[in-house]
Amino acid sequence: MLVGYARTSTIEQAAGLDAQRRDLAAWGCEEVFEEQVSSVQRREELEKALKFVRKGDTLVVTKLDRLARSVPDLVKIMAKLEEKGASLRILAMNLDTDTPTGRLLINLIGSIAQFEREIMLERQREGIAKAKDEGKYKGRAKTARAKSEYVLALHRGGKRASEIAKEAGIGRASVYRILQERKGG
Repeated sequence: MLVGYARTSTIEQAAGLDAQRRDLAAWGCEEVFEEQVSSVQRREELEKALKFVRKGDTLVVTKLDRLARSVPDLVKIMAKLEEKGASLRILAMNLDTDTPTGRLLINLIGSIAQFEREIMLERQREGIAKAKDEGKYKGRAKTARAKSEYVLALHRGGKRASEIAKEAGIGRASVYRILQERKGG
């Protein structure tokens, strides 16, 4: 059985998800797992897909970066597939790990992709440092502090920190920080 997996990092990338769905359907995937979540977060649909595949099945993705965030992540996913007797097919590369050549190429390509990502992140850090030096970079907006009054109102209403965090859409540590700042100020 061909089992598809599609992922985009954000909800705004709906067209990318549609394209992946179309390609996976055209390839003949009978079951498709999809999600819109960053690769650094928990990918529940990927976990479901890996649990779903059985011996002889093939997990199909359109591109390698839709599946794995790094070589160790790829190795972990490959180990799960191999343990179940399943293989991986990456459409954009015409790559199938059911063959010895495919297994060799997936490891090489994974290493190159990780190297490319690390270089990109290094350039990004350099760009941010330069922008900071020039006074052009202010950093990310402080979203939790913008909700300080709301947090304080919920606290006055008797809500606990974990309830406030959930309702305000911020981390519990941010709630404690806001409450502590109010006490100190």
